[in-house]
Amino acid sequence: MVPLNLPNVLTLLRIVAVPVIVVALLGETPNGDALAAGVFALAALTDGLDGYIARRRRDVTTFGKLMDPLADKVLIIAALVSLVSLGRLAAWVAMVIIARELAVTGLRAVAAEQGVVIAASWLGKLKTALQITAVFALIIWNPAPLAVDVLVYVAVAATAISGADYFFGLRRRIAEERASRARAPAPPERA
Repeated sequence: MVPLNLPNVLTLLRIVAVPVIVVALLGETPNGDALAAGVFALAALTDGLDGYIARRRRDVTTFGKLMDPLADKVLIIAALVSLVSLGRLAAWVAMVIIARELAVTGLRAVAAEQGVVIAASWLGKLKTALQITAVFALIIWNPAPLAVDVLVYVAVAATAISGADYFFGLRRRIAEERASRARAPAPPERA
């Protein structure tokens, strides 16, 4: 059962926004780009807001921990695929971003199995902000001016760099966790 609190409702609204954005972009919707941009902007705003509210109110749930990053990825991936379909974004750009998002999700699952939690780094947060800004700009401007193209490439670079940072950070954190467990005294045996 989904615990209904404001952060979880915001996460669910972000997921519900995805088909609206896709239909607005790909359908014959009047003013579709404007509608898609507005809904995307609101959905992106809830990304930071839900986590802030959950931490501030001490209302963090397992559902929120799992669904918040998933909602973010679904939002970005759906928008990227739509923009590729419209010819506004090169497929390789979308694939680099999507591959990184899926790889990091996998790495986090591996880390969780090892008892290591990998929190979002400042680089990951910068990557997310750049991706959101680039996608929003691609939705608004058609054709995209040079500044938007530069923004897209900066977002791709940040995506690749933050992916490498997660990979090497995970290896280091797992090694540190193993070393910490090796140093810890063994629990007393029961008679």
